[in-house]
This record gives sequence, C-alpha cells and structure tokens, in this order.
Amino acid sequence: MEQRRLHIAIVGPAHPYRGGLASIMETMAREYQRRGYRVDILTFTLQYPALLFPGKSQTVDTPPPADLSIERCVSTVNPLTWWQVGRKLCKLRPDIVLMKYWTPFMAPCFGSIARLARKNGHTRVICQIDNVEPHEHHITDKMFNRYYLSSVDGFIYMSEQVHGELEAYTHAPALFSPHPMFEHFGPRKKRTEACNALGIDPNEQYALFFGLIRDYKGLDTLIEAWAAFRRKGHKLLIAGEFYASRDKYIDLIARLGLQDDIILHDHFIPDSEVANYFSASDCVVLPYKTATQSGVTQIAYNFRTPIIVTDVGGLKEIVPDGVVGYVVESSTEGVADGLRKIYEQGRIEEFTQNMEHERKRFSWSAMCDKIEEVYDIINSK
Repeated sequence: MEQRRLHIAIVGPAHPYRGGLASIMETMAREYQRRGYRVDILTFTLQYPALLFPGKSQTVDTPPPADLSIERCVSTVNPLTWWQVGRKLCKLRPDIVLMKYWTPFMAPCFGSIARLARKNGHTRVICQIDNVEPHEHHITDKMFNRYYLSSVDGFIYMSEQVHGELEAYTHAPALFSPHPMFEHFGPRKKRTEACNALGIDPNEQYALFFGLIRDYKGLDTLIEAWAAFRRKGHKLLIAGEFYASRDKYIDLIARLGLQDDIILHDHFIPDSEVANYFSASDCVVLPYKTATQSGVTQIAYNFRTPIIVTDVGGLKEIVPDGVVGYVVESSTEGVADGLRKIYEQGRIEEFTQNMEHERKRFSWSAMCDKIEEVYDIINSK
C-alpha cells in the first residue's frame, strides 16, 4: 500500500509569537513532518493591534526554529493580506489548511483566507478549535463566529462544551481529541534545584497558579481560598503576566493580610523557566470561573504535578477526580476544600504516580491522527 504524503499548510500562531498556541501549531507541524508530509506554516506579521493586547510583548527574541518553514504574511487587521494569503493557498493547493481558532477576533481574517483557499475544489480547511463562545464577550461574537465557522470543512474539538457550542453554528464533521501534553518544556527537575532557581525556600510547600492572569481564571477566588486554608510552611506561588487589573489583586492580597503567604512572579514565564515552577510545586490550582479546556493541565501532566480544578467546562474531562487531583466547586470554599484535601490526606505522591498512566491519553500523534480522520470523512462525502 502506497504511503500517504499529505501537504499541510498551517495558518495561525508560530514563531516569533510566544505562548502555548504557537507551541501547539509548531509541535503538530513537527509531528506531520515526522510522518513524511510537507508542512508550511503561515503566521502573523501582526496578531493583535497594540491597543487590543494587554501584555507587554507578543513576540520572543529567540531565533526561528531551523526545522520548520515559517512565513510571516498574515495581518489580522489588513484585508489585503487575507486576500493575498488566501489566493496563495488556492494556487498552492495543499491537501489541508489547518487553523487554530480561539477568539472571534480572528474570524474575519481566518474566514476570508479559508473561503479563498477552498476555491480550488481540492483544499480542505480543518480547524483545531479551543473556544467557540469566548470567555470575555463582545456584541460581534456570534456574527464573527458564523462567518468563520461556516467556512470550515471539519473540526477537532477538545471538550464536550465546545462541541455543544459548535453544533449551534455548523454541522460539519467534528471529532474529539483531548488537548495533548506539552513536552517541549523538558523533564521534571529535582525540587531543590527548581526552588533554588526561583529563589524560593525548598523547605516550604508550594501550590501554584500558572499562566496569563485574566479575570475568568478566578485568581481572586484562589487568593480568598488561600486566606481560608492558610497553613504554616505553605505558600501560594503565582506565576504569570497580568492581562487584567493588577491593582485589584494586589489590593485583595493586602486586605486579606497575605503578603507573606503569597509569592508573586508577575511576568511572562519563558519556556526555559517553566520546569522550575512545576517542579518546585506540590500541586497546580486552576480556580477558573469559566473554561473549555486549559493548556496548564497539560503542562502539569508533563511534570507529573497533581492538579486541583474547578468543575467548569471540560476541565473534569481531563482531571479525573481523586485520581490525579481534585475537581472542586467553583467557589472560595470549594477551592479551599481542595487545598485542604490535597495537603491533609497525604495523596500527593499517589497522584503523582497516577499521572504516569493518565498522561498516555494526551499524545500529539493521536491529535494528528484525528485531524487526518476528519480529512478522510470530509473526502468520503
């Protein structure tokens, strides 16, 4: 049987853009290259206008990866580039245009490119979708979603909540594949080494909140829960850049008298430092108020760091309760109860060992297989 050799064009975040979305697209590109496929990545010249980006920088200064073909050619605010890229893809005739969709802001750009690319009658547009309805709502969300989602031939979704929302817009083929595990951060470090690298006391115990700080992620709930939990020798380690009002959280910490109980590293955490945070911590806490899925859980699986999540969205699909951590009510008392259980019931080592088995569910190979399966379903119609 002749081996299949697909041509895949990825449109979305990649180097020099930072963060988990870029890592996902680059990792899938490498998996497909490993299979012998041709992969081209078309990324942004401009992802977000400065006025719409709450962080300090959208990009990194590191050299581009030598093993990937990445072209910067898409501006989300310049329709001329949408036409140019869409026409280019139409002429190039890749088998698959693979897109990542996480916010309706991308819909006009991605929907226009997808429509133009499909005009050759050969190219199929497949979307790995993080969110349908965004965490922070705007009046244009549904209109933008309709425009983009109707331009896609098939989908890979990572939580049943997203699948349910997707069905309100389209009946295109859609398959489930859980968010793969992030492995590019390297292996777990010795705890003392990690603590020393962070400048924190290895004799203390640490619960970790990790990632960009947005209001829907419930950091205020966790801070209030920490005041209720508060134990000598235990500290809350918050690591991530504020995409919400910093003052609100600092004022809450001060009002609750937690200045000595909380360590705040409020900056973007580069890939080279991620291992230190997860290796130094006993558990990672996701006190989210709303969610679909989270890349933070998949980083935790990589480092075998037990997890506390709130019972929202698809988080409990990824974190089986009482196996690798706890699923708790999305409230101050719920999160505080999760902290008490994980420290007082002495199951951290058990959860760490269980993660070795559970993490096998989250492979990049399985995700890429599902994308090809959707492609085959589309072509069989």
